[in-house]
Amino acid sequence: MRCPFCGHMESQVKDSRPSEDGAAIRRRRACPECGGRFTTFERVQLRELTILKRSGRRSPFDREKLVRSISLATQKRQVDAERIDRMINGIVRQLESMGETELPSSTVGEMVMKALKALDDVAYVRYASVYRDFKETSDFAKFLGEEGLSDVADEEL
Repeated sequence: MRCPFCGHMESQVKDSRPSEDGAAIRRRRACPECGGRFTTFERVQLRELTILKRSGRRSPFDREKLVRSISLATQKRQVDAERIDRMINGIVRQLESMGETELPSSTVGEMVMKALKALDDVAYVRYASVYRDFKETSDFAKFLGEEGLSDVADEEL
């Protein structure tokens, strides 16, 4: 593993342990060149996934992009980080086990929406506002009414 500090091509594993409910291995590493310490995670990847965008463009599935979008939706919410990690792991496992190597972005978006609705209503509405591309406040009101979430309007979006 390349050192992120000095770029040295090798590092030494100092400690390994399971994390994320056994879905990954957490490794503490040290660079013999500069002495820098860093952490890596090793996860099982069942297959390479490609996401088909609405524009027709294809791009490799990026777990970190999924993590960032969910982090934005749950920002400043009282949601346990472990629950978010379990949710992300579950979404990734579902995507990998669908049997397809190419998936429409709408499939990912709908899975995230479903999972966020079960996790936190405000995070769900935040994500939906970007995913469904709300343009005006009336779009929020309509969405909240359709989803039966009118009480969410009183919370911090």
